[in-house]
Amino acid sequence: MSRIRTLIMGAAGRDFHNFNTFYRDNEQYEVVAFTATQIPNIDGRKYPAELAGKLYPEGIKIYPESELPDLIKQFDVDEVVFAYSDVPYDYVMHKSALVNSLGADFRLMGTKETQVKSTKPVVAICAVRTGSGKSQTTRRVAAILQKMGFKVAAIRHPMPYGDLVKQRVQRFATYADLDKHECTIEEREEYEPHIDNGVIVYAGVDYEAILREAEKEVDVILWDGGNNDFSFYKPDLQITVADPLRPGHESSYYPGEVNVRLADVVVINKVDTANPEDVNKVRENVHNINPNAIIIEAASPIYVDDPEAIRGKRVLVVEDGPTLTHGGMKIGAGWVAARRFGAAEIVDPRPFAVGEILATYKKYPNTGTILPAMGYGEQQIRDLEKTIEAADVDLVIIGTPIDLTRVMKINRPSQRVRYELEEIGKPDLEDILRKKFGK
Repeated sequence: MSRIRTLIMGAAGRDFHNFNTFYRDNEQYEVVAFTATQIPNIDGRKYPAELAGKLYPEGIKIYPESELPDLIKQFDVDEVVFAYSDVPYDYVMHKSALVNSLGADFRLMGTKETQVKSTKPVVAICAVRTGSGKSQTTRRVAAILQKMGFKVAAIRHPMPYGDLVKQRVQRFATYADLDKHECTIEEREEYEPHIDNGVIVYAGVDYEAILREAEKEVDVILWDGGNNDFSFYKPDLQITVADPLRPGHESSYYPGEVNVRLADVVVINKVDTANPEDVNKVRENVHNINPNAIIIEAASPIYVDDPEAIRGKRVLVVEDGPTLTHGGMKIGAGWVAARRFGAAEIVDPRPFAVGEILATYKKYPNTGTILPAMGYGEQQIRDLEKTIEAADVDLVIIGTPIDLTRVMKINRPSQRVRYELEEIGKPDLEDILRKKFGK
């Protein structure tokens, strides 16, 4: 029998994982190409032979997703696998319609073929959308498990933007490890807070190999999900974070609804800033989708070192990049802090944007009057630095989870915004974790 000619649509994350777990040594299939979107500078490369296995001695080329119709024809593709996240349902089905109209099957892979089983307990933290509050929820879970006496590693959803062979298995325990692996701003935003809290972070490309390394040194594995993807590992407990600032998305975004259906616990975050009717709508939707899930309400209160430094100032607000771009949010913690602590004006950064930051605004025109901290590569970081430098403001409010001054010069007074998860009422996450893991 001839092999099934397969193309995998991705964004340097779920696509590689699906390949590694199902297609890599599967002689029934021939993966002829990957396509890439969402993340800049990942198309035009190859998934390397060193990672692709014996069936692919030349590796597999990665093309821009815009070339999908031509690629289906060029490679006589039988099956297209959709393998990225945080997209509305109509987007997914438009892609399916395109693929089907060109004669190929359209596939969404589930947990059976793609989740790896660990020898250690796994707690998966996933979400309905990017920017719901996974990171602070993961930090909260890690702190509880540490308090219970467990050694914990957070395995972070992939962000492999460099040399894929070198990034096969990455371990981060110090800031020096971040420099060693030439981490982007997006990676630092996820890794630094864990390192600050004494939690080892693993990431990379080959997630079974990553898991086996982590299992050697910790008691409990935390899956720290990215976007709204579902876990690469089979969880013993799944916590899904929902966002009442985007009510209804829990039943209209892929694969966010998958995470709601898989959840043992759903955390409705940001109840301190959301409209009560929107909180109730999310609660009702979650109950209808997954009536067995435990629902916890939580807040993400914000803190700054000097609130009075903000009062009366013209400020530039810098927020987490992916939350604003494919996450679709128009505000974040920095914006909330600017309003709460009395900024005279939130200055529109778009007139000052240069280079790849300007290109980001053109690609995501609804971002609003805040600056996405894009930093997928050195050029984006330098263009971000130039945009901040050019802005006519008194103060920069940094709403990203990291200290941006570690990777760039900010020649303005600045205030960092910090936020952590605080559950409201009972049961809380500690109650659930102690009941599950028996301490």
